[in-house]
Amino acid sequence: MTEHDPYGRGPWSAPAPQPPYGYANPYAPPGEPVPPPPVGPEGPGVFPCPAYGYGWNTVPTGPSNGLGVAALVLGILTAVGFLLWPLAIVTGVLAVVFGVIGRRRAGRGAATNGGQALAGFICGLGGLLLALLLCVVFLAGALDDDRDAPGDGDRGPGSDDPGYSVVLR
Repeated sequence: MTEHDPYGRGPWSAPAPQPPYGYANPYAPPGEPVPPPPVGPEGPGVFPCPAYGYGWNTVPTGPSNGLGVAALVLGILTAVGFLLWPLAIVTGVLAVVFGVIGRRRAGRGAATNGGQALAGFICGLGGLLLALLLCVVFLAGALDDDRDAPGDGDRGPGSDDPGYSVVLR
């Protein structure tokens, strides 16, 4: 399978000549050579470094929204899981602390999520209060059960409980 080359080049002939480097001057007469690229004051082949300011290059950083997000997550966990009151007390305190710090950062302009921090503070405080209330109820019930433990013999004044039960058949 042989293809015919209209320019007379065979498969083993030299490649076609390439145009010269650079852009041709559109106003130059035909056949004039292309001038070489300009040379900088440092010399040919040396590229000047861009001049930066003194010290480190300061890149603007984004807002630090981590504490507001942490307050919201911990506040929701506290409000939902207040029945696990020992864990809810710890997460509630952390949510309140992170919420206060997050609101202060948002007030200074270092963070942009002041609403999340406030919601985390509110949820954390509400869950913390519920967990503390449940803790008080649990401990009061545990202390009350210790006084009226079965088998004590002292049933208290006015108690008509004989201390045994009757099974009806």
